[in-house]
Amino acid sequence: MSLQETLSNQVKEAIKASYNVNLETVEFQATRKEFAGDITVVIFPMLRLVKGNPVQIGQTVGTYLVDNVDEVKAFNVVKGFLNIEIVDSYFVNFFNTVKNDDTFGFVTPSANNKAVMVEYSSPNTNKPLHLGHVRNNLLGYSVAEILKASGKKVYKTQIINDRGIHICKSMLAWERFGNGETPKSSGLKGDKLVGNYYVKFDQEYKKEISNLIAEGKTEEEAKKSAPILLDAQQMLLKWEAGDENVVALWKKMNGWVYDGFNVSYKNLGVDFDTLYYESNTYLLGKEFVAEGLKSGVFIKEEDGSVWCDLTDDGLDKKIVQRSDGTAVYMTQDIGTAIQRIKDFPDVGGMVYTVGNEQDYHFKVLFLILKKLGFDWAENLYHLSYGMVDLPSGKMKSREGTVVDADDLIDEMAKTAGEISEELGKLDGYSETEKQALYKTIGLGALKYYILKVDPKKRILFDPKESIDFQGNTGPFIQYTYARIQSILRKADLNASITSEALQVSLHDKERELIKQLQLFPEVIQNAASQHSPALIANYTYDLVKEFNSFYQNVSILGADNDTEKSFRVQLSRKVAITIKSAFSVLGIHVPERM
Repeated sequence: MSLQETLSNQVKEAIKASYNVNLETVEFQATRKEFAGDITVVIFPMLRLVKGNPVQIGQTVGTYLVDNVDEVKAFNVVKGFLNIEIVDSYFVNFFNTVKNDDTFGFVTPSANNKAVMVEYSSPNTNKPLHLGHVRNNLLGYSVAEILKASGKKVYKTQIINDRGIHICKSMLAWERFGNGETPKSSGLKGDKLVGNYYVKFDQEYKKEISNLIAEGKTEEEAKKSAPILLDAQQMLLKWEAGDENVVALWKKMNGWVYDGFNVSYKNLGVDFDTLYYESNTYLLGKEFVAEGLKSGVFIKEEDGSVWCDLTDDGLDKKIVQRSDGTAVYMTQDIGTAIQRIKDFPDVGGMVYTVGNEQDYHFKVLFLILKKLGFDWAENLYHLSYGMVDLPSGKMKSREGTVVDADDLIDEMAKTAGEISEELGKLDGYSETEKQALYKTIGLGALKYYILKVDPKKRILFDPKESIDFQGNTGPFIQYTYARIQSILRKADLNASITSEALQVSLHDKERELIKQLQLFPEVIQNAASQHSPALIANYTYDLVKEFNSFYQNVSILGADNDTEKSFRVQLSRKVAITIKSAFSVLGIHVPERM
């Protein structure tokens, strides 16, 4: 039984004995720094049942706890808050139970639990990954790792959007303007090469629109009738009809893109257990559009297009198949969800990591799947996140004004190197070791800067601000970890905490550090339930702040006796392990030296 559970039961007993009232719940909170205490009971909610002065009620309960609970040594009451002080031996005993548990905070998945499938990345095969994809990948990967740490079986996946009009735009532009250029002949990564032709299409499209407007057409007419767009639409129809030449071109260019994506994923440090392709799943989606027409879930309009009327559910009508029979995104998403459950029957829920501009799309998707009769549709979650902006403004792929993911990672490592050199912390490093460290620091800075923000919030990303060795940053936390490793290298780790340590009087800084460690399992569970890596990131920062305060106020290697030294060294080691564990679910590495 946890301390909070013990205290809760005893507070209920105190109220029952003193006021003959049965409390259902007891509200706790952390004790404010300016007051003595380790945990606080909030008296105010009790006033609905217990009549009396909140200070007097607090005094009564506090006295009862001191008399009846071994772990409680003292208390004080401030207005309606009962601040409880816990005996040192409780914290030392707790530490002894976890100090050698390197998986502390992580829960082993139960074979009986349903698995969760987490989707992230899900790029289009007409352009390289950019800064927006970086946030998507980091969020999805981290949420998957947090869910695993909380005790869930997890499958990491993505749906690769490898078909559609946007893909045909790149294909058509390469066919017309590429002159046979390949990744090998150009020296470009395949995804970057194909992305260049997506930009080229847009440039040519705008030229044709201008020409048509000059000929007397309205802007709207020009946009719809530009020859290059009509040709791209014809290419899409040919692709869906299985035209041999179009399909061959599609396979070739997509192959270039996949090779490029794999390099980017490796650089970013993310992976997947399984991949799905829209070119496959849209067909299953079309099958269920036909099923939905039979069952009355969908309706066919006079022009042949198929819709789902959701007006009675507070939404609107949503198209699920065009009049020419081609699929839309919704068709593919229906097919993908159904295919995943077919492939992984143990999956009981799915998390979709997609930007908040698609909030409405996922409301509609989840509702359609429910109407089609799938029980598992109740357990679908849209991990909606805000966009990433730069000081220079919003990115646009078709205009070529994006921040390429690979370039960003390289730039982060370069900036980390420049700052590290300025600080002069790299004596004795070989050039290879320096480059590896720069990448660890740069990538850690990027990931932490993005993940410390609540997913729902929009981010203004400033690369230089993220690489700071002070404040709430990845490098600050990495540096603290490395500092602890330096302490451990100097200490005798074979020394163990002796029985006398159970009687040792804890320094306030030791107590606060252990209290922060105690929170880690709860933080993991909360981050999993809220799908929020930000909770892990900011917990780790708080832990590091507590350690640095401990480090500055308490002598570790120069302790007064071997018992204190042993305790403090192993407490430092436990903090380092917890930092490493927390950063592991964020996908961030920690260096042994900095």
